[in-house]
Amino acid sequence: MNKIPNRQAICEVLMEHAAADPDIIVMCSDSRGSASLAPYAAAFPDQFVETGIAEQNLVSIAAGLASCGKKVFAASPACFLASRSLEQAKVDLAYSNTNVKLIGISGGVSYGALGMTHHSAQDIAAMASIPNMRVYLPSDRHQTRKLIEALLADQKPAYVRVGRNPVEDIYTEDKIPFEFNKATVLSEGTDLALIACGEMVRPALAAAKLLSAQNITCTVLDMYCVKPFDSETALKAIRQCKAVITVEEHTKIGGLGAMVSQLSASECPKYVRNLGLPDEPVVTGNSAQVFAHYGLTGEGIAETAKELLAHV
Repeated sequence: MNKIPNRQAICEVLMEHAAADPDIIVMCSDSRGSASLAPYAAAFPDQFVETGIAEQNLVSIAAGLASCGKKVFAASPACFLASRSLEQAKVDLAYSNTNVKLIGISGGVSYGALGMTHHSAQDIAAMASIPNMRVYLPSDRHQTRKLIEALLADQKPAYVRVGRNPVEDIYTEDKIPFEFNKATVLSEGTDLALIACGEMVRPALAAAKLLSAQNITCTVLDMYCVKPFDSETALKAIRQCKAVITVEEHTKIGGLGAMVSQLSASECPKYVRNLGLPDEPVVTGNSAQVFAHYGLTGEGIAETAKELLAHV
């Protein structure tokens, strides 16, 4: 079982590149430990900025550094970065198309029992609604590495959300079919399209395996690029299947499910079921307990799939 969280993978990539590129600046808001950035801060103190618990300042200072030619990665808990700093993300970054990458750590329900104040169940909807702001939810450490390398090579703003805990690998070090801003097709079938992002890709794959044993074939998409949304790949999956299920660690309002539903409604109407968090404070528990409660597991998704297909 993998023991490296996606946040650590981000630090490793940034350290690899910072040694040869003094323009790479990493910032955080009293979160170097929880962001796994302590090794970077120790190795590159002149390329690291600590703002303290001041997320709005974090984003505005990052914008200022980027306007001077720096390549800035600003990390903070997703729950605060996507809410307290939303205006700064909109005005200081997106409006001017400023080269700052926001890293939302401990996303979704990673903080578990700390409750609604520390959950980021609205960040996809909030960030994706801002013009010029891209939104990414990598599914494992290998894809995370590829994504950060791709973001280092461009000069536009982005929001990257990762969880707190290690997640089981989807890919391997020598086999990562990564294409920037294109969804990855993990399996193909004709009964059901499972479209997932972030940590929900693994349970979507598990559901497909369970359904395969019952002669139900699934197309599974890793939609790590929530914005720009890969409509072409999503639409192909929708057209070749009888029904669609989206899975995300986010409210059902305004996230991946809403985007897929809009696409299906306008281009290829199919039965679409959105699986995610309800429009209410989620139950108390660690990530696994919360996922199980809301059916965001392989078994839960498979059961939903069979119910949905019964109506097709």
